[in-house]
This record gives sequence, structure tokens and C-alpha cells, in this order.
Amino acid sequence: MKLYTNNKGKISSVKVKPFKLEKDIQSLVEDNIEEFFDLEFVKSELTIKSFRIDTLCYDKTNGSFVIIEYKNTKNYSVIDQGYTYLSLLLNNKSDFILEYNELKNRNLKRSDVDWTQSKVIFISPHYTDYQKNSVNFKDVPFELWEIKRFENDTFILNQHKVESNESISSTSKIGEDNIVNSVSREVKLYTEEYHTSNPRVKEEGISIYNKFKERVLSLGDDIEIRPRKDYLGFIRKTNFVDVQFQSRNLKIFINLKIGELDDPKNICRDVSNVGHWGNGDYQLKVEEASDLDYIMFLVKQSYSVKV
Repeated sequence: MKLYTNNKGKISSVKVKPFKLEKDIQSLVEDNIEEFFDLEFVKSELTIKSFRIDTLCYDKTNGSFVIIEYKNTKNYSVIDQGYTYLSLLLNNKSDFILEYNELKNRNLKRSDVDWTQSKVIFISPHYTDYQKNSVNFKDVPFELWEIKRFENDTFILNQHKVESNESISSTSKIGEDNIVNSVSREVKLYTEEYHTSNPRVKEEGISIYNKFKERVLSLGDDIEIRPRKDYLGFIRKTNFVDVQFQSRNLKIFINLKIGELDDPKNICRDVSNVGHWGNGDYQLKVEEASDLDYIMFLVKQSYSVKV
């Protein structure tokens, strides 16, 4: 991707300023981990059982640990390294919880962590085609992010997305690898398809969701759909609206605190003191596509403040 500046109508390209060291990438990401990934930083250079993890983070939304690895070379296998680190995490759960509790002064328990959503994020200035193709499985629990620095101190961080039509069906196609199999039994990758293909979700519910999704994504180019185990999150900087599928309708959560939403029709339920999956204090049901005009009026209020 090329970057340009506009100086009084004169366009000029901004040159890439390569990272000299992996540590430079690591320091940049760790100092801005919440802005980049909405994660809680736990520890840098964590050593467990003779393995060194570059960055350990915690995803408060999922209740899961995230391992981040940085690479400034092309000579490594993301599959081998990714599954090795996930295996390390799953086989040493108490060690990771102990590190978290000691560093954050918390009392996290094993049962508080959703180990099924454990994940490894790789960050590198470049990936080979082999590395990109190696994660073309619909259930592989890794993410590849490409980072570039430019001379004007501008940075680009893009995720390599796997196209569904090029995905191999499952990591089971990798073969009889004990580490892959053991990790795959416990770690699950939740996708949009995971929710829409649920047998209990009827066509009416999927139809309403598709119309709702189209309206929400039209709000801006900075929106990402982030699937969770129990709902789909629409993210700007953070979740601004979440969707939980019912049989023939949608349950929607608007991520604003009580008192912050203008709801003249009073269709939202106060769930500030009720346990629920999505984010925010407002919940409503969408049962008809004709309701979307008013619902989008509510959603836009949350979208406008999540910047």
C-alpha cells in the first residue's frame, strides 16, 4: 500500500521507513495495545517452560489470553510456532493465571477464563505467500497482521484476511499432528457463519440480520464485525452494537450507559443490572425489518461516540 501527502494540491509519496529490529515493533505495539487491539497488556518477554513469549495480553471482552509474536524475517512457520504457543498456554493454565494475578493484582480463576477463545497474533512488516496460505483454514486460531512505518511517523496495521472461497475446510486437513489436534479440541474459532448456520436460527432471523448488517456497515468504512462465542460485535474503536441471534429475530445491545441514549419510543430495556452477553446497558429486539429506521437512529448514537 502506498501512502501520499497533499501539500497545496501537490501529491508526493511518503517513503517506507523499515523497522531495524523486532524490538522496535514490539515496543510500538505494547505501548499502544489498547488502541491497536482493544486488549489489556499483561507482560513482555514472558518465559514459561523454556519458551519465551514476546507479549502476553488479556482480552477482557472474551475473557481469554492472547499471545502476540513479532517477526522481522520471513524464515519461520506460523503454523508450527502458533500451535506450539497455544499448546504451551493450554497445558500451563495455572502459570498464566498466576502471572496475570500477580501483575494485575487480581483474583482471576481458571473458570473465569474462556480457554476456547485463546489466540495467537503475529505481527510482521511482511509475510511470504507460503505463510499467508498456511493459515487458510476456517478454524485456525491465528491472525496475521502486517505493520509498516513511514517517514512521517505514520503507521499502517492491516490484518491478512482469509477469503472464504480459498479456505480449506478444517485444520484436520493438516494431518495427524498431536499438537494441532489437541489444541483444536479445545480452541474454537467463532465466525459469522458459526452464528448464521446455527440450526435453531430460522431464515427470518438471518434475513433481518443481513438487512441490519448492511445498514450498520454503511455508517462508515472503519467498522469491523468481530464474532464472539455468543454474539457478533460491530466494532469501531470498541463495540458500539452487538447482535445475538434468536430463532426468528435478533437481540441487540447498544453500548451506551444508562442515561446516554435518546430513545423517544422507549423500546430499549435497561439491562445495566442484568447479566447479558453483549456490551452496553440497552437491549432491544428486532422482529421486523421495517423497524430498522428507528433502530438505526439508536445505533448511530453509539457509533458516533466510539471514536
